[in-house]
Parts: sequence; C-alpha cells; structure tokens
Amino acid sequence: MDWQGQKLAEMLMQVLLVASAVAAFLAGYVRGDFQLMLLVYAAGVVLTALVTVPNWPFFNRNPLKWLDAAEAERHPRPQVSATGAGAGGKKKSGKNK
Repeated sequence: MDWQGQKLAEMLMQVLLVASAVAAFLAGYVRGDFQLMLLVYAAGVVLTALVTVPNWPFFNRNPLKWLDAAEAERHPRPQVSATGAGAGGKKKSGKNK
C-alpha cells in the first residue's frame, strides 16, 4: 500500500464508520430497538474492515520507487553533527518571569 493509498484507506474508514454510526442510530431510534442499533453498527464495522484492511489494488495506484543497492551507496545518508544537536536545546517560552 502506498502513501496515497494509506490516506485513502483512512478517509474511507472514517467516512464508513461515521455513516454506519448514523445509520445505526437512526435505525435503532425509528424501531426503538437498541439491539438493532448495535447489529447495524457491527455490520458497518465489518464492512469497513473488509474495505480498508486488505491491500486492494486501488490502494496501490502510486507505487514508490526505491533505490537499488548500488544507487543507494552513491548517495550516502547525511551525518548529524554533535554540536548541532546540543545548541538547539530548549526553546524559550514567551512568558517573562
């Protein structure tokens, strides 16, 4: 799953869970049945899991291009200097005492 696929999966999860919660509340309220409300919401959770958990092909529309080992050796990671880490310690707050 690529980065855009993860974002899409999270958005779908949120939308489907809210929609199933609203549908469950309305069904339970209209019928006056708490158990029906829980069953409708549980069905929405199962549907949401079936849509968002598997790695469906539409979650892989923007694959990442990884460097091969030879290319990665030509571009080493930058080293963090020890003086830069200590100099930026705590930030000063805007409050004067």
